[in-house]
Formats: sequence, structure tokens, C-alpha cells
Amino acid sequence: MVAEIVLVHLSDLHFGGPADIAQIEEMETLIPRLSPHAVAISGDLTQRARHGEFQRARALVRQLDRLVPTIIVPGNHDVRWWASPFSLRGQAVKYAKYRRYFGPDLTPVLEIPGAVLVGALTAYGVALGSLTPNLNDLAVKGHLPRRETDRIRRMFERAAAGAARIVVLHHNVLRGELSERMGLAHWRSAQRRLAATGAEVILCGHDHQEGAGQIDGRVVVSTCGTPSSRTRGGRASVFNVVRIQSDRVQVEHYRWEAGGRAFHRSDVAAFARVPHQ
Repeated sequence: MVAEIVLVHLSDLHFGGPADIAQIEEMETLIPRLSPHAVAISGDLTQRARHGEFQRARALVRQLDRLVPTIIVPGNHDVRWWASPFSLRGQAVKYAKYRRYFGPDLTPVLEIPGAVLVGALTAYGVALGSLTPNLNDLAVKGHLPRRETDRIRRMFERAAAGAARIVVLHHNVLRGELSERMGLAHWRSAQRRLAATGAEVILCGHDHQEGAGQIDGRVVVSTCGTPSSRTRGGRASVFNVVRIQSDRVQVEHYRWEAGGRAFHRSDVAAFARVPHQ
């Protein structure tokens, strides 16, 4: 068994106008020094799903992937939902640009020694499953279909005994501290089904504020911030490092200090590791 699994968790890069290039370049320098076993990017690589934005995001992903295995999933900003609202022109139209730059798989699986990371698709744009009575949720909320949690459960059932079981998805599954919003429509059902998959850790973003918590008292949730001008409440940007040991899961927030133009390890949340029975 691997003594410790180290994951760098990034999200909501928003390449385009909001992206903070100084922060992203500092992450490119810092991440190799953290010696992670994998990098996970939980969506919103772009701001407007434009070719130039995808090209810059692809350059970063390729650079990271040469260093360490990297897994990514699309976020709501990466979906050209207006090209096929409610999938009227087919679902493939919405993801055509994303697939052009990152390949056909919207729900990738990454296996590394001691862990399996399963990507889940929650970003569908304007779709029936994501609709709520609040018009402000249109094209912003995500949803997690039962077929996705069924697939995640099957993947975890095949995983090696003792391997850490990790889900990577875009929309926040815990309520944002400042936004007071859940990222997923039908979030109660989504939480129950995620807990039932056997997941030990969930990596998500979307809310633009860092966080760490639990579902069902045992599934650790790492919510990543954004290295962009779109931070929640004007807070400093944060990315997360997740450390998984045999008996604990630790979420470390690396916070941007503008004066020093660097990320520094700040607050840490630690949870007992409770393997799925």
C-alpha cells in the first residue's frame, strides 16, 4: 500500500478574460515541487468555450501531464449549450470543442498506485435534469444522473482492495459558505447516491470559494477555488492539495498572496479516512 497519495486539485481556471496568468504561471512552477501523484482539474477550463481559451488550457494540461498523470472533466463554461439547448441538436454538439482539445472521453478514469480517480459529468448546460424554479440557475446548475453514479459504483467495485476511491466532478456538492448555493440540482439525491458508490473523496469546484467538508460523515469533499478574477467575495485565490493516508484524508489550501506573488500553504482540514464497507 502506498504510504501517502498526494493530489493537486485545480478548478475554474477560466482561461480568457478572467484568468490570472501570474497565478497560473506560479502554479506551473509550484506544482512540480509538491511532488503529486496526480493532478485533477474539476472543470471550467475556459470562460466562453472559445478556441483560444481551449488552446491555452490544453497547453497547461499537456505540461502537467508530462509531469504527472492528469485527469480533467468539463465544467458549465466549457459546454456550448446554446448550440444545442436541451440537446435538441444532439448532445455531441455541446461538447464538440471540448472533445477537439481534450479527447472524446467526458468521464475519464485514472488509475495510479493506491488510488482510482473517476470523472463524472455534471455539466450539461440547459438540460431538463438541471432545471430549477430559479431562472438564475439556467445553464449554471449541474445535475448528476443516476447512470453516472451507477457507473462510478461499478468502477469502484473493480478497484483493488485498499485503493482510495476518488470522484472528480465540476459542480459543488456542498453548500457554498458565501454563495449559500448548491451546485447541483436535486442535490440531496446526488449526495445519497455519491455516498453509496463507495467514494471516499470528491473533488469539485464551481463555487469559486475553497472548502473542505464531508457527506454522510465519511466522504471527504475538497472544493477548489479559482485562480481568476472571479473569486467569491473578492477573496484570495486558492487551490487545494489532498493527502490521503491509511487513516486520514487531509485537504490543504494553498492561498495566493498578491504582495509576494506566490501561493503559500494556509489552512488545513483533516478527516478520518473511512473506507466504504
